[in-house]
Amino acid sequence: MDAEFREFAVSLSRPLATANGEITDREGFLVRVSDGEHEGFGEATPLAQWTESHAECRGALSDAVSRLQDDEAALRADLDRNPAARHGVALALADLRAKQHDRPLYRLLGRRSEREWVPVNATVGDAAPDDTAAAAERAVAEGYETVKVKVGTRGVERDVERLRAVRDAVGDDVSLRADANGAWDREEAERALSGFADAGVRYVEQPLPADDLAGMAALRGGPVGVAVDETLAAHSVQQVLDAGAADVLVLKPMALGGVERARRAAVEAREENVASVVTTTIDAVVARAGAVHVAASLAGVLSCGLATGDWLSTDLGPDPCFVDDGSVRVPQEAGLGVHAVWEDDDA
Repeated sequence: MDAEFREFAVSLSRPLATANGEITDREGFLVRVSDGEHEGFGEATPLAQWTESHAECRGALSDAVSRLQDDEAALRADLDRNPAARHGVALALADLRAKQHDRPLYRLLGRRSEREWVPVNATVGDAAPDDTAAAAERAVAEGYETVKVKVGTRGVERDVERLRAVRDAVGDDVSLRADANGAWDREEAERALSGFADAGVRYVEQPLPADDLAGMAALRGGPVGVAVDETLAAHSVQQVLDAGAADVLVLKPMALGGVERARRAAVEAREENVASVVTTTIDAVVARAGAVHVAASLAGVLSCGLATGDWLSTDLGPDPCFVDDGSVRVPQEAGLGVHAVWEDDDA
């Protein structure tokens, strides 16, 4: 088997604020594997605090592609400490296998029936109550049936006011979520969940810092559920489930080390009556498509955070996973269904 990788950079359409500052572009690696007849593509796009560094990812991939044809099983074990690199290699191999079997990837991952669309949520950023409500109304008008509101920067009482304004604006049929990104302490989180209950918020994503498993377990049991996101960068899925710390897992295949790992996590969570949402780390089209296939392969997955393509102004190729009327299209072509642009060094 032949394998190689190249670096890429794609630009964001608008800056993304993170704990480490603003991100204006995403830099990663496109992986290509070939059996001589079919090609498989994968993407490794590391992100600080979620995966290994860019330099560590490059080193892991360099070693991986040089040894891929000799010992694939050992290679994957070697990549466990480098989730983005592992994701890139595993996705390329999965894309290749699906093409060899002439099946879309989600069918290779385990779904028996065809699925053409997966529901997705709209995300509304931090703003005053009236502006937040107006943004949610626009999303619902575009067909979204689930809206996630960013919270945690204005104080609990103000956020409660914002969510109530959203509920009044969109009516009772729209599912609401909130995402605090670990901003609160335990007392603030308790007040927030109590206040959000009146607005019919289904769950709050990461109400406490990533390490506070006990605190998140203590928050469960009320009308507003608890979802973990950043926690999965600090603890394994099994540790979260054993601690009883979540009603919902937010699964990022890039951070978990591959599409098959993300799917396995969702299956394990369902056995514990914990729901799952699949999302991305603002990835390019190859990894986004991989996440869409994971979501499509699952039964009972909630509306997913996969409407992220518009964050990019440039990409690795045409996007087959477009969003329409609140759902993302699942490619039905063999493999990922992505025609990635591979630019040879001597082109």
